[in-house]
Amino acid sequence: MERPTLHGTSVTLRPAGSADVSALAEIRATPQVRRWWRGGEDPAAEVAAELADPATPTLVIEYEGRVVGAIQWHAEEEPDYRHAGIDVYLDPARHGRGLGADAVRTLAHHLVDDLGHHRLTIDPAADNAAAIRCYEKVGFRRVGVMRRYERGLDGTWHDGLLMDLLAEELS
Repeated sequence: MERPTLHGTSVTLRPAGSADVSALAEIRATPQVRRWWRGGEDPAAEVAAELADPATPTLVIEYEGRVVGAIQWHAEEEPDYRHAGIDVYLDPARHGRGLGADAVRTLAHHLVDDLGHHRLTIDPAADNAAAIRCYEKVGFRRVGVMRRYERGLDGTWHDGLLMDLLAEELS
């Protein structure tokens, strides 16, 4: 999959590489991110494995020349169901500045304008109110609750919220 450098209003999204593993793992290890991005005991190994997966391109989110998070996408290429999905995480020290919405909007424009997707999805935890507000700013709409969608760090199942965005709704 194509991994271009994209420029938003405040952020730059560039292809992630092995030199980014340490910074991304540090962000992923913060309690605020780890709560939503569950995983094993080794965030660096998790990040490295993701960067090696060609089916899920990962772009680093940079702000003022510093790595502040990552954004990924995956594509369903079956012609009758073609669409793309997005996942994102941001350094908690940078929350509340509009950087997440800028990153999601920038990638969404690339997926729609350059790669021709007519529909995008994103699936935050149903109780992740800040993420849901962020995605709604970009134009994503709530589709429905996916019950017991993912296992949390506490070992119990939690609901997810399916959200989607049609190309013509992109703000």
